[in-house]
Amino acid sequence: MSAQLWGGVLFAPREMHIPDGFLSPGVYFLCWAIAVVAVGLALRRTGKEMGERQIPLMGVLAAFIFAAQMLNFPVAGGTSGHLIGGALAAILLGPWAAMLVMTAVVGLQALLFQDGGLLVLGANILNMAVIAPVVGFAAYSAIKRLLRDERVGTLIGGFVAAWLSVVLSAAATALELALSGTSDLGIALPAMVGVHMLIGIGEGLITAGALAFVMAARPELVRATAPATSARVGWWAVGLLIALALVLLAPLASSSPDGLERVAEDQGFIDTAKDPPYEVIADYLFPGVENQGAATILAGVVGTLLVFGIGYGLAYLIVSVRRSRRATST
Repeated sequence: MSAQLWGGVLFAPREMHIPDGFLSPGVYFLCWAIAVVAVGLALRRTGKEMGERQIPLMGVLAAFIFAAQMLNFPVAGGTSGHLIGGALAAILLGPWAAMLVMTAVVGLQALLFQDGGLLVLGANILNMAVIAPVVGFAAYSAIKRLLRDERVGTLIGGFVAAWLSVVLSAAATALELALSGTSDLGIALPAMVGVHMLIGIGEGLITAGALAFVMAARPELVRATAPATSARVGWWAVGLLIALALVLLAPLASSSPDGLERVAEDQGFIDTAKDPPYEVIADYLFPGVENQGAATILAGVVGTLLVFGIGYGLAYLIVSVRRSRRATST
């Protein structure tokens, strides 16, 4: 997509996830199978472990991650990166609930915004909604055990967890491309990992910054031993407003290709990408709005509010089902 000028700023909304055409049927069916099993297990485990205070938190995190993913930031070599958010969600919610949050984000992006293919949606869920949270949570937990200082352990653990989650998700994508015959593993793996090692630094800084903010505003959310607090409207409303404020910055996002797109261009398989079978709010541009910046902001607002509702509603449903089962059993 060609870049356009909006208010004197280079503007080009970018798709960010694996499109249809990059993976073979055998590979994306396998990814679907793994993703379905993982998300099903996440639903089961979350149903047993989720507390009342996590209901609004799931909605807020889904909204924040969706909005933050619209803000591509520049890295070296004319490439851009964007937040995945899997590690951040896992640190604040645990890996199982984080899988559900990330699945809601990735699924909405594909279904409503045509960001990522429908056939390969299972692969995008596997990479960003399963691998990223699991890797991030494991790395964070290990570092927290090594570092005794609460604040230092949280910030360093958050940075490393986020960085590692990006790198290993990129490695998984490279493996999927290689198994599909799209690109040789010896080429795809170093290319994907190399560029995402840089992108991971941005992810780590954003994650550490978000955790620092949470520790200042709601420290109990990152302290497993802290007492759960009531789900007052105030804090999660502020979180949702922050997510909506991020959307206002979306027209200023970097127009450079993201990591996967850059590798696809360099390795010559970018033309294998297939157009989506339908369009709703394609390219994060709200239809019927001529001003490109306004169209992107409006699309972001719609997506942020929708994914907040999905995250909140899913959490509420999970807790309600558990309450109902307990009431029936007694």
